[in-house]
Amino acid sequence: MIASFRFRRGMVILLLTAFLGLTPLTAAAAPAPVCDVTHYGAKADGTANNAHAIQAAIDDCAAKGGGTVRLAGGTFLSGPVVLKSHITLDIETGATLLGSPDQSLYPLMTVFRAKGRQSLVSAKDAQDVTITGGGTIDGNGSGWWAQAHREKDHGVVEDVVFRPRLVVFDHCRHILIDHVTIENSPSWQVVPYYSDEVTIRYSAIYAPAHSPNTDGIDPFSSSHVTIDHMTIDDGDDNVAIKSGLPGTTGNTPGTDITVTNCLFLHGHGMSIGSEVAGGVQNVHVSNIVFRGTDNGIRIKSARDRGADIGDLWFSNIKMEDVKTPLLITEYYPHIPAYDTAHPVTPLTPHFHDIHITNLTATGAKQTGIIAGLPESPIRSLFLDNVHLQGSTGLRIGNATVTAHDLTVLPAIPPPVVLLDHAKLIRK
Repeated sequence: MIASFRFRRGMVILLLTAFLGLTPLTAAAAPAPVCDVTHYGAKADGTANNAHAIQAAIDDCAAKGGGTVRLAGGTFLSGPVVLKSHITLDIETGATLLGSPDQSLYPLMTVFRAKGRQSLVSAKDAQDVTITGGGTIDGNGSGWWAQAHREKDHGVVEDVVFRPRLVVFDHCRHILIDHVTIENSPSWQVVPYYSDEVTIRYSAIYAPAHSPNTDGIDPFSSSHVTIDHMTIDDGDDNVAIKSGLPGTTGNTPGTDITVTNCLFLHGHGMSIGSEVAGGVQNVHVSNIVFRGTDNGIRIKSARDRGADIGDLWFSNIKMEDVKTPLLITEYYPHIPAYDTAHPVTPLTPHFHDIHITNLTATGAKQTGIIAGLPESPIRSLFLDNVHLQGSTGLRIGNATVTAHDLTVLPAIPPPVVLLDHAKLIRK
């Protein structure tokens, strides 16, 4: 009835306009322009640097009020390009945007308030940006990874080459990534940074298991983020929700984040942290299958990078051959054998109101670790219909856990170890 009424009302307006001989106040909008990068000189031969041509296509479409920048029919080698508002980057099936291996093309710059390099694809202060089309963005990161491994082999702790991320949205709004493959980033792969209303769906993210720091998706101080129907197989966190670097204060929390209907393969799991100095709230993770990841649900922070972390919901989770299905720790990266309480500071992590429901894990090594700080125990952690099977049992310290229908089946007993200031309440 509503649609019928609207149709009749529209017809009345058109008839009155024609009867009175008036010109309609609004005409049909002109179709958004399509800017094929080959018309700007791009060559899909996998060897020419097409950054200038692709950027020209983006800028031309943006000057016309927005439109579609199309890559089709081959491999477009490129240095960094910057997307603008109201731009759709359409990488068609069979086309690849390939990052140049020439490291000099990625300028040093401040990224996320720290030293870094410009990413292959980025947008800053933009809105209504889409990446789609069925094709591939390939960061071509193998040269960067080899350099990082050499540094580590020589005892270098910091990443002195500052590897670029692959796709970054910096203070953007209304972002969509849909039906693309993103792979082989030098570092983190997709990063919404201080961005709002971000949807990443029906896509895949890949990197070899040995590739360092190739997180799949890292929402950083972002809100209203949806990650849906993704396959992520990489060398670090499959998803990592972040909100502030170590030692910093005054950060913005990550909030209202949904991760659902995903398959996680190699990687370090569904993570919150470790850099969460702004806090994280209202996260919903559901209908996830983990196969062969290092960790499953991983909530991690430390005394130099924490804040309020709570209102977290995990449900309908299946894990197969995950090394540690539950790793919830305020001691990242290492849990000491003994510790005493420290003064509480603005960077002390506070984990609370964590709900894990309908989880089954088989083939684990360590079934779970839950470790709070003496000065900030983990509170209100609920396990409901959780079943863990593996080599060793669940270890709990400085935490209160309430469980209903919890089973832990370790090859080496006991099933649950309660350490200092730990409480397990069975209902």
